[in-house]
Amino acid sequence: MSNENQLIDIEIKIAHQDKTLEELSDVIYKQQQQIDSLEKSLKTLISRIQNGTNGELEIGPADEKPPHY
Repeated sequence: MSNENQLIDIEIKIAHQDKTLEELSDVIYKQQQQIDSLEKSLKTLISRIQNGTNGELEIGPADEKPPHY
C-alpha cells in the first residue's frame, strides 16, 4: 500500500471519528437537558411535599377515617 493510500485511509478514519464525536456530543447535550428538566421537576415535587400540598389535591391526616365509616 502506498503512502498516499495510507494517508487517504487515515483521513477517512478521522472523518468517521469526527462524525461519531459530534453525534456523541449531541446525545450528551440532550441528556443534560433531560437531567436539568428532571431536577427541576424533582425540586418542585420536594417543595410541594415539604409544604404539605400535592398540587390540586390536599393530603389529609393519615389517621383520619374516611367519611363513609
